[in-house]
Amino acid sequence: MDRLAGLDSAGLQQLEQLYRSHAGWLRALVTHRLRAQPTDVDDIVQDAWLRAAGCEVDNIQHPKAFLSQTALNLFRDRKRREAVRQHYREGVTADHGRGDRHGLSEQEAALELERIVLDLPEKMRDVFVLSRFRHMSNAEIATTLGISIKTVEWRMGKALALCMSRLRD
Repeated sequence: MDRLAGLDSAGLQQLEQLYRSHAGWLRALVTHRLRAQPTDVDDIVQDAWLRAAGCEVDNIQHPKAFLSQTALNLFRDRKRREAVRQHYREGVTADHGRGDRHGLSEQEAALELERIVLDLPEKMRDVFVLSRFRHMSNAEIATTLGISIKTVEWRMGKALALCMSRLRD
């Protein structure tokens, strides 16, 4: 909603007009073309409109192209996150199957996680901690650290990859 607060009345009217013209089309695109799960459709569509609100609506030359590319990017991001979570769940399940004598106690696991996070390079660690422990969005992290959202995404991806590789060791 912060993005909407930054729009003047003309910008809000333009966004509203864009929404009225293309909302049904965008929902159908996400549902049928991307074949998103029904539970994800509303989230993807809402996030696409929030991204549109972050742009100057009158600068959007081809609204359908903009909205479809935005929805596609959001859909891909969700699939990537789901794959990482699934990979992590499979690793945790495999670890539980080995028995207690090979596993770590909960306290040992917490200490190991803390060590791994502290060993991350500072810039990646800052992004990781703000995301995972302070539950900040990428946009909030970008604003807090004075970097772009793309940089936040890149650093978070690198931090997760490093954590996963160290957890496997």
